[in-house]
Amino acid sequence: MLKTNTIKIDKHNLPKHIAIIMDGNGRWAKSKMLPRVAGHRQGVKTVREITRFCGELGIKTLTLFTFSSENWNRPTSEVDALMNLLVSSLKNEIKELKENNVKFTAIGRIEKLSVKVQMGIKSAVESTQDNTGLNLNLALNYGGRQEIVDAFKQIASEIQKGNIDINNVDELTIEQNLYTSFCPELDLLVRTGAESRVSNFLLWQLAYSELVMTDVFWPAFTKNDLLMAIQDYQNRERRFGQTSEQVK
Repeated sequence: MLKTNTIKIDKHNLPKHIAIIMDGNGRWAKSKMLPRVAGHRQGVKTVREITRFCGELGIKTLTLFTFSSENWNRPTSEVDALMNLLVSSLKNEIKELKENNVKFTAIGRIEKLSVKVQMGIKSAVESTQDNTGLNLNLALNYGGRQEIVDAFKQIASEIQKGNIDINNVDELTIEQNLYTSFCPELDLLVRTGAESRVSNFLLWQLAYSELVMTDVFWPAFTKNDLLMAIQDYQNRERRFGQTSEQVK
C-alpha cells in the first residue's frame, strides 16, 4: 500500500490508463480576479506536477484533454494564447520529460493545427520516442465523434483496397484504427471543475471506464486529489457485465 497523508491506495491495482478532462482554468482565474490566461498558465504547472506523480506511481498512460475541436469557438485572443502556451510548454518540458523517461504523444486532428504547433509536437515526440516510462498523451484539436469518423474512413479505405473484408470488421478493427490504438484500455476518467459530462472525449474508449468527477478546478488539482480518484477507482467493483458473485 502507498500512503500519502491519510489516502491509501493499492500499488498493485493501479489503473493502467488515466484520462483527465482538465476543466476550470478560467473559473479558477476569475475566482482570483485574474485574466483567464493566468488560469491556463497555472494549469500547465498542474500538468507538470500530475505527470511527474503519475510517472512515480507507475501509471502506464496519462491522456490529457488539452484542446478540443470545439475550443476553436472561444475568443481568438484566448485561442492564440493557448497555442502560444502550448508551444512554449512543449519546448520547456522536453528536457524534464527525457530525464524522467516520459514518452510524449499527441492525438487528434494534429494536421489542422498551425505549423508552429505541429513542429513543437513533432520535436517532443521525436525527442522522447525511445523512453519507456509513462506515456504522456495530449489530446489536441480532438473530438470523440471526429475520432470515430476518422476511424471509419480509414477502415472504409482499407475495404476499398481489398485489405479488409467488410464481414470481418469488428470492435477490434475499430479500436486498431482509433487515435488511441497504441494506448492500453482506458480504466479511469477524471473530470475537474464541477461539471458532470464527458464533453465529446474518448467516447469509444469510455465504454467500461470508471468516472470520477471533482469540484476542484484544474489549477488547484493536487497529487492528493489524484490519489483520492484512484482510491475511489479501487473501491469500485468492476464487473464488465458479470454479477458480483462471478467477479468474487
